[in-house]
Amino acid sequence: MTLPMPPSQQDKHPNPLSLFEFWPRWVFYTPVVAYWILLGLRYRDVTLPTAANPRITTGGLCGEKKSDLLDMAGPYATQWIAPYTTLTTGENDLVRATQVMHARGLAFPVVVKPDIGCNGTGVKLVHTQEELAQVCASFPRNVELVIQKLITWSHEAGLFYIRHPDEPTGRLTSLTYKDIPFLIGNGRNTILELLKQDARTSKVLHIYTPRLQHRLHTIPEQGERIDLVFAGNHCKGAVFRNGIADITPELTQRIDQIMQDIPDFYFGRIDLKFRSTEDLARGENFEIIEINGVGAEAIHIWDARTTLREAYAAQFLHYGESYRIGAKNKAAGWKPTNLWYGLRLWREHKKLLASYPLND
Repeated sequence: MTLPMPPSQQDKHPNPLSLFEFWPRWVFYTPVVAYWILLGLRYRDVTLPTAANPRITTGGLCGEKKSDLLDMAGPYATQWIAPYTTLTTGENDLVRATQVMHARGLAFPVVVKPDIGCNGTGVKLVHTQEELAQVCASFPRNVELVIQKLITWSHEAGLFYIRHPDEPTGRLTSLTYKDIPFLIGNGRNTILELLKQDARTSKVLHIYTPRLQHRLHTIPEQGERIDLVFAGNHCKGAVFRNGIADITPELTQRIDQIMQDIPDFYFGRIDLKFRSTEDLARGENFEIIEINGVGAEAIHIWDARTTLREAYAAQFLHYGESYRIGAKNKAAGWKPTNLWYGLRLWREHKKLLASYPLND
């Protein structure tokens, strides 16, 4: 069974961070954007990938609701998705949240996250009604939230799935384990001192210190474990490990069966929690917490052992596939998102992200 480890022990690579792991986004993504534009010129349509998942807003590139995609799941796929409900913030948040949770059979603890989100922004772990009231109040009014059952299995992974519309079966092109980094107290050092002593966290203190601000100068007891983040997102501090070697025919078949029970879904990443690596390899004992479309990445590129060349090769491969799938769907009569409408949704998406509270 894969067990999480302190960040300094998670990778025996001599460098705890890759060369590009925390470059400014505009630096890393400039070649990716250039490649996207070149493909757009080749296909004479820069929005063609938005037709890759034609029933989702922008194909899942931006502005889509997580619940809209999950709601499309058929009976087979639904049994593999963690139960959830939705709530629009406004008056009497707690009363209405309690009602929708009860109607769905949800009990504390739950995970609350924005229905339109990205990179774990605004994801909160809620244990009580009092916490639920506080979390709902921390979001702007008239924002749609997803309230989802907390999956207690400690292991999380992201699997990238691709199927062309003229293919009978799909394939997995990426599997990435998401480790939640933690510190172990020694009864002497503060949390801030422990962060500075670790080979990895010391280089990215800005990621961890904001959410630990109220505890930075406390001294954990000997052996006490301090999780550094809850959301399994790289940019929020989770540590990613490339698990592509663990993709099995059984896992691929299971994911393919699930995704084919979601109408016209061909390209994206499935984020799930699972009991053990052995179970995952057999396609058993996991629950899907989120499905992402064209805007998703094959996140194994954020493994510290990945080279810059390998990262770009993966990016170009996947975005090339999104164009090829989009072209086939367009030929079948599906229409890509209008460019100006897509840009408007992207701006609204960014504005929403900036308004959300700090994630757990």
